[in-house]
Parts: sequence; C-alpha cells; structure tokens
Amino acid sequence: MKEKIEELKERFKSALALANDEQSLDELRVSFLGKKGVVAELMKGLRDVEDKKTAGQLINNFKTEVENSISDCEKMLEKARIDAQIRGAKKYNPTLKTEDRSGSYHPITLATREVEAIFESMGFTIEDYYEVVDDYKCFEALNIPKHHPARDMQDTYYLDNGQLLKTHTSAAQNAVMRKYGAPLRAIFPGRCFRNESTDACHENTFFQMEGMMIDENISISNLIYFMKTMLSLVFERDIKVRLRPGFFPFVEPGFELDINCLICGGEGCPSCKNSGWLELCPCGMIHPNVLREGGIDTEKYTGFAFGLGLTRLAMMKYGVKDIRTFNSGNLKSLSQFKSL
Repeated sequence: MKEKIEELKERFKSALALANDEQSLDELRVSFLGKKGVVAELMKGLRDVEDKKTAGQLINNFKTEVENSISDCEKMLEKARIDAQIRGAKKYNPTLKTEDRSGSYHPITLATREVEAIFESMGFTIEDYYEVVDDYKCFEALNIPKHHPARDMQDTYYLDNGQLLKTHTSAAQNAVMRKYGAPLRAIFPGRCFRNESTDACHENTFFQMEGMMIDENISISNLIYFMKTMLSLVFERDIKVRLRPGFFPFVEPGFELDINCLICGGEGCPSCKNSGWLELCPCGMIHPNVLREGGIDTEKYTGFAFGLGLTRLAMMKYGVKDIRTFNSGNLKSLSQFKSL
C-alpha cells in the first residue's frame, strides 16, 4: 500500500504542475477526490489489506496532502487572475472632464443645521442622544406612568431586552437636566419612531428637535419669543402662527404651535389634512414632576420645553408636499439640495 501511495503522489504532483487554470484544477480534484476517484478506490482496497489501521492512516495523509495542494493552487490562480486584471485596467486620468455626480445634503439635514445655528446664536447648547432608550427615559421620567392613556398616541417598536425606539426627543430631557442642572439652555435633535399609519403628513420614522430652557422666572412669554424668532429666521418672512391648548403629560400648561400651511397657503391640502394648518411644535411649561425627576429645584426654577418637528419644518421650507418623500430614497427628488 505504501509503495502504491508513493507512486500516486508522484502522479498527482505531475498533474498538478500542468493545472494552469480553474477547469484543469477542478478536473484534477474530481480525479483524485471524487466519488470514483483515486482516494475512493484506495479506501475500497482496504478490505484486502491485513494492517488496515496503518493503511488507513496512509490514505488519510495522502488525501489531506492532495486537498491542501489543490487549495494552495487555487489561491495562486486567484491571485494571478487579480494581478492580470490590475495590469490590464485602464489608468485613471485626472485631467479628463466628467459629469458632476457629487452628493447633496438631505433637506432634513439642511433644516437641522440651520435651526441649530439659530439656537446656538441664542446661547443654547447642542446635545445628542440615543435612539434606543428604556421605558423610564421615554415615558416615566416625563410624567407618563405605565398604563397612562397618553401612551396610546406613541406606540413604538420594542426590543427583546425591554428597550424601545424613542417616540420623541423628549426622552433625552431627564439626562440633559441631570448633566447640566439649572440654569440651562439646550437643544437636542434626533430621529424618532412610531408604529402608526403613514400618509402625506405622517411617517413612522421622522426627526424632531427638543429644546429646553430652565432658569428663574421663565414664563410662556419666553417660549413664544424664542419660537417666533426661530421661525422668522428659518423662513425669512412673516409666518402666520397660532397657539392653541394641547395636552402633553410632561408640560403644564401645554400648547400646540401651528403654522399656516405653506403648501396650500391655508386653503387646505393633504399635507395639512385639509385644515390649512400644520402642527409644528408641541410645547409648554415643563411639569414640576419632570423637573423633580431631573433633579431640578422646582421652588426656585421653572422652564419651558418644545418638540420642533424638523421633518415637517423641512416640508414647509422646501415645498415638499408628501412627508414620505424624505425616506423614499428618490434621488431625483433629493439631489436638488446642494448646499448648506
């Protein structure tokens, strides 16, 4: 058996030296390792050998040597193929004129950076926060205990570990309060998620910007001032707004700041649900329970908070009629936004 295997080794080496492409190498593999190949025939011949253990080890060693040799040859052929492609590739000529295919900023990015610059000029710190949070940060710290009916409006996506995708940027309020204490001025933009039906003015993934100001003697008038200043700078013209009562457990009193729909001019369209108004910024005075959860002395400090809808703001600023366009990946629609 030993002499026979030595003879087969020499035969294999000669054949391997001639295998200069993938097809010939594959034929060699089948010839030696296939179901009817050389190694299979050697295994069948074990029945006629007295020392089956020794013979079996010789056959297995021979099989391993053949497999490793074929594998090494495959790698060499692949490397040679890649080297040939590199040598044959056309060289890049930097002097040739080509079509301008530079990327463009997403309209929500443009709107976000513009609003950030406005608030930064008014002394606000820009913060970032997680998209995956726990129930306490998203709800309980914001005066929304378990089984509170307000949770019905913010159904979201839950992970196996009990965490969830945040439904509003307000989820960062507690962390920001504990980071800075009072007084503070901070904004924190971010992506939010809600499990709800989509239409021209609703998406399951959207962007908000949360803002807070906490200090002594803060009132609704401060909130209105900052909102009007921001809107006038973003739209660079007078915008008709209205402030109406609204319920949010984390503010008291709470308001809805709406703007006259800039798509239809207030006449009514799918973008504003045919009302002529678009809800842009839920806001109000921060509830004392929320301040206490954030470690703020409610006897000394008050504050306001707002949740600016950046996606809707971008709709109004750039005349986008359907909110779903922003997440559609439609390059024709998005590539027109070129600069900051």
